Amino acid sequence: MSATVRYFGIRHHGPGSAARLLDALNALQPACVLIEGPADCTDILGQLARAEMQLPVALLAYCQDDPATASYWPFAEFSPEYQACLWAVANGAELRFIDLPVSQQLAMALAAREQDSEDGPEGGEQEAQSPPAADKNPVSEAEQETPLSQDPIAELARLSGYQDGEAWWNDLIEQNADDDAAIFDSVASAMAALRDSAGVRPRDLQREAHMRLEIAQAAKASDGPIAVVCGAWHVPALNEKHKISADKALLKALPKKLAATKVRATWVPWTSPRLASRSGYGAGVDAPQWYQHLWQHRSSGRVLESWLTKTAAALRQQGQVVSTASVIEAVRLSRTLAAVRQRPAAGFEEMREAAIACLCFGEPLQWQGIEDELLLGSQVGAVPPDSPLLPLLEDLEKQKKALRLKAEASSRELSLDLRTEPGLLKSILLHRLTLLDVPWGLQTNAGGSRGTFRERWLLCWQPEFSVRLVENLVYGSTIAQAANACLAEKMQGQSTLAGLTELVQLGLEADLLEATAQGLKLLDSRAAHTDDCSELLAAVPSLVQIQRYGTARQLSASHLDALLQRLVVQASVSLPYACRNLNDEEAGALGRLIEKSHDAIQLAQLDDAINSGWFEALGQVAEHGHSSPALAGLANRLLYFADIKDAASVQAALQVALSPAIATAEAARFFEGFFTGATQQLLYDPSLLETVTHWLSAMDEEAFIAHVPLLRRVFSGLDAMERRRLMDTVLHGRQQGLTLTVNSALGEQWQGHLQRLGKLIQRDKTWTQTPHP
Repeated sequence: MSATVRYFGIRHHGPGSAARLLDALNALQPACVLIEGPADCTDILGQLARAEMQLPVALLAYCQDDPATASYWPFAEFSPEYQACLWAVANGAELRFIDLPVSQQLAMALAAREQDSEDGPEGGEQEAQSPPAADKNPVSEAEQETPLSQDPIAELARLSGYQDGEAWWNDLIEQNADDDAAIFDSVASAMAALRDSAGVRPRDLQREAHMRLEIAQAAKASDGPIAVVCGAWHVPALNEKHKISADKALLKALPKKLAATKVRATWVPWTSPRLASRSGYGAGVDAPQWYQHLWQHRSSGRVLESWLTKTAAALRQQGQVVSTASVIEAVRLSRTLAAVRQRPAAGFEEMREAAIACLCFGEPLQWQGIEDELLLGSQVGAVPPDSPLLPLLEDLEKQKKALRLKAEASSRELSLDLRTEPGLLKSILLHRLTLLDVPWGLQTNAGGSRGTFRERWLLCWQPEFSVRLVENLVYGSTIAQAANACLAEKMQGQSTLAGLTELVQLGLEADLLEATAQGLKLLDSRAAHTDDCSELLAAVPSLVQIQRYGTARQLSASHLDALLQRLVVQASVSLPYACRNLNDEEAGALGRLIEKSHDAIQLAQLDDAINSGWFEALGQVAEHGHSSPALAGLANRLLYFADIKDAASVQAALQVALSPAIATAEAARFFEGFFTGATQQLLYDPSLLETVTHWLSAMDEEAFIAHVPLLRRVFSGLDAMERRRLMDTVLHGRQQGLTLTVNSALGEQWQGHLQRLGKLIQRDKTWTQTPHP
C-alpha cells in the first residue's frame, strides 16, 4: 500500500466514539475516509451531510422485484459514521463505503430464503418470510446464532465484571480521559483477543475480505492518509495481512450479485425509539436520548446538571412537585454513586437511581411514567424533498395518482360505491392503510338502505402518517405486502374467536387474501377446540358479516358456510347449560351475545335443521327452572317474535313468571329480559299489557320503589309519541279502538298501582294532570 491507513474501531451509535473520532481525524487529516457500509451506495453517501438532512435517518436498500427483501442502516447525530461523513465533506476528503455491496447482501438473503424453502417440511406449506429486522443485514438464521460476534462488547463487559456492555463502554470510551489513540488501540487489542478465543462467523470473514480489497484499492489511488471507520469487531481482521488472491477466492463462494437495475437505495426518516435496543435493533443503545444529550453537551461540562433538570421538567409536566433543592440533591447523589462504584463519571444508571430517590421520593412508578419519553424520546428525522421516496410512500403516491385521491389537511367526505371498480379500489386502499395504523380515512355509517355496497369515509391527511409508513417497512415495501404481513401477525396474536373473525372480516374488506386464508385456517382450528358458549356466540355475527362482504366485494366466502353452521350447532348444544346459575352481570353479557347471534342467524338463512336446533336451545332456556330469569325472559321473547311460541304460551309464561308466588327480584329480571328492546310490543298486544299491569298492581310499595331503576331502564327505549300512546292506553283505556280489560274487583288499590306504569313510561310531569279513569 502506498498510503498510510489508520483504523478506527467504533461503536455504531456511541457519542464518545464520535467525539474521539473527530479529534483523531483532525489530527490525521486523511485524504480519504472509508466507512463500513454497502459499497454500491457510495453515490448517495454524500447526501447524508446535506443541511436539509435531519437525523435520525436510515439508508434503505431493497430489491425492486421483491421489496420485502430489504436492509437498513440507521444513523443518529451521535453516530461516528455520520460525524465522519460530515468531516469528509467539510474538509474535501474522498468519502466511500467499503462493505459488501447491497446487491450482494440482498442476493445472499434471497439465496437463504430459497434454501429455507427447499429445506422445509415435505410437501408442507412454508410460513411467510418476514422482512429482515431494521438493524440487520439480511443473513440466514444459522449465521445469526453466534452471540459473541453479535455483541462482543457485552462479552468484554462480562469479563471485566460489569453487568452489561452499556456500562462498560461508557466507562472505557464515553467517559474516559485517556488519549484517543490509546483508546482505539486498546479496543482493537481486546477485540483481537475475543476473536481468537471465540471464532468468527463465515459471513463476517467474507465482509472483511471485501473491505480489505476496497482498502487496498483506495490506498493505491490515494495521495494522502486513509481513515477506516468500522465496527470495533472488524479492526483486527482489517489490520491483518492477507493475500488479495485469498480474499477474492473467499468472495467467489458468495451468490451472484443482483443487477444494479434490480436494487434501489434511498434515505428515509427514522425515529429515536427505533435506535433503542429494546426495539429489536441489534446495534441499538439503551437510552438514545441520553446519548443525544451527551453529544450535545459534551463540551459544556454540565452534562449531569442539565440532564437532571430535564428530568425534573418532565416530572413537573406529569403533575409532580419537584423543587430545585431536590435537583441539587440528585446531582450530588449521582456523583456519590459514581464514586462508590469507582466509575469515572456518573452515567444514566446513577442518574436514574438518584432521580427516583430525590425527585420521585423513592416511588419507581413516577419514574416509569417519564422513562420512555426521557430515554427514548420521540424525535423523527427528515430527508431532503428531492430525495427518492421510500417504497411504501412511493407505492401510496402511485395509487393516489391512479385513483385520483388527493391528500388534504382539511377533512373531506368521500362516498364510495363498491359495485364500481374505482370505488372498490379506493375502499381497499383505505382499509389497508387503516390496518397499518395510517387512518387517512375514517369510515362513517353507510346510511340509508344501501347495505354493504356503499361506504362513506372522512378523509384527512396528517404529516405523521408518513412516519407510520416508515415504521411499517418492517412488514414489507408495498402497501399490500405490508398490510398482509401486519394482519397475519395480528391474527397470530389474537386469542378469541370473535376477535379473529373480526380480523378475517378486515382482511376481506382490504382484499388481503393471503392473510385472510391464514386467518380462516386459524379460525377453523380454534373453533374445533372451543366449547365456551360465549366465545362461540361472539364469533357468529362476524362470520355472517364476512359472508355479506364476500358477496358485496365479489370474494368467495362459500367455504365459511360449514364453519358457521358448526359454530351455531356447538352454541346450540352448550347454550342451555351456559344460561344457568348466573349473576346479573354475567346474564346481561350473555344476553347481549344471544340477541346479536340470534339476529345474525336469522340473517344467514341457515339450514332448517340448524335453525330448529337453535330454537330448541332457546326453548330449553325459556322453560328450565335453573335458567337465569333475565335469559329466560329473553328466550321467550325471541321465540315469540319468531312465531315459534304462540301468544297463549307466552301469556302463560308471563303470568307464571310475574305471579305473586315468584320473588319480586326474579320477576323483575324476567320482565327486563323479555321487554328490553321490545317495549313497543305493549302498544299492540293488549294481553301482554294486561299481564304487566296486573303484576305491577300486585307489587307492594317497597318492592316497586326498589325496582323503579330497572323498570325505567326497560321503558327507556320508547320515544315521546310511543310513551304518550302507551300512557293513554293504560290510563284511559283508549288506543285506536283497543280497550284495556280492567278487573273492577281490584278497586282503588288497583287504580293506585295502575298509575305506577304511567310513572314508568312518562317523559315529563304532564301525566299527573290527566284524570284517572
